[in-house]
Amino acid sequence: MNELENQLHYPWGDELPAVGRALELAPGVKWLRMGLPFALNHINLWLLRDELDGRQGWSVVDCCISKEESKAQWESVFANELDGLPILRVIVTHMHPDHIGLASWLCERWQAPLWISSTDYNAARMACLSTTGFGGEAAARFFAAHGLSDPQDLEKIRARMGYYPSMVPAVPPSYRRMMDGDLIAIGSGAQRTHWRCISGYGHAPEHIALYCAQTKMLISGDMVLPRISTNVSVYDIEPESNPLKLFLTSLERYRALDPDTLTLPSHGKPFRGLHTRLDQLAQHHRDRLAEVLQACSERPHSAADMLMVLFKRALDLHQTTFAMGESVAHLHALWFEGRLQRSLDGDGVYRFALAAT
Repeated sequence: MNELENQLHYPWGDELPAVGRALELAPGVKWLRMGLPFALNHINLWLLRDELDGRQGWSVVDCCISKEESKAQWESVFANELDGLPILRVIVTHMHPDHIGLASWLCERWQAPLWISSTDYNAARMACLSTTGFGGEAAARFFAAHGLSDPQDLEKIRARMGYYPSMVPAVPPSYRRMMDGDLIAIGSGAQRTHWRCISGYGHAPEHIALYCAQTKMLISGDMVLPRISTNVSVYDIEPESNPLKLFLTSLERYRALDPDTLTLPSHGKPFRGLHTRLDQLAQHHRDRLAEVLQACSERPHSAADMLMVLFKRALDLHQTTFAMGESVAHLHALWFEGRLQRSLDGDGVYRFALAAT
């Protein structure tokens, strides 16, 4: 556990849900954990005891990517954790593959509706039919324009034509829209609770976190993670965007929540210390922006040049594409503020230098 993690409190310590089973965190709230084939090797999913249209059952929050191992784990959950009751609805915080990948399978199997923001629903539908942002020629051109020059890496990015559909083969044909400020009633009788939708930007088009004031619980999705900083990237579909500003502004909305909130993140372990973590994340990005500004004051940098400044470890290609997006995001934040100036050099690469005063 690193120094920053020591400032947080993990009520369950190192205890994790067993494979295909759940760990009950509170009455009617269960924690699932499923594996991912990446460096970030797991995702947390949540079961909430529910009643919908007079039927007793469960709501699921997030789904994991579409793979046979994940389906097998879900089958174990169905057999052992639902108390013989059905899945009533599938709530998805945002459109990234580890969150929505099995939504279509779950919704069809249980005849359950999908609840998601409109922006992320339509982004997922588009990504199922497109390579935008995740691979293909457009992504390779975008990364090359920001300095990624290794021919083998660029060719591998071009070849990732089915990256998103391989993990999200389909999305349900209809959905129930979640919007900022909506209250979702979950449970029944004395166990009925209300969860407020909190929209967040910068990581996904319109991420929805869920906060229950009655139980002081926050299902934070990817917006607030205890151990790592959330990926905030610029991609080819919106090449002139400023997602880091959007993300940092979104984080400030969580400061209004109770300091004793139990945060249920998509990666890592449930923790208390939300306000402390918000401070840590804000400081993390202030530090990275300062490093970017210092480097660009010495000489112009492309996003690829900046990888050695922002990331102190070796990166595989999967990590490099995320890192490139983050590098552009930090450069853009300073560029939009007018602290850096951008030029398109003769080699077709964008480089950023300290703005003239």
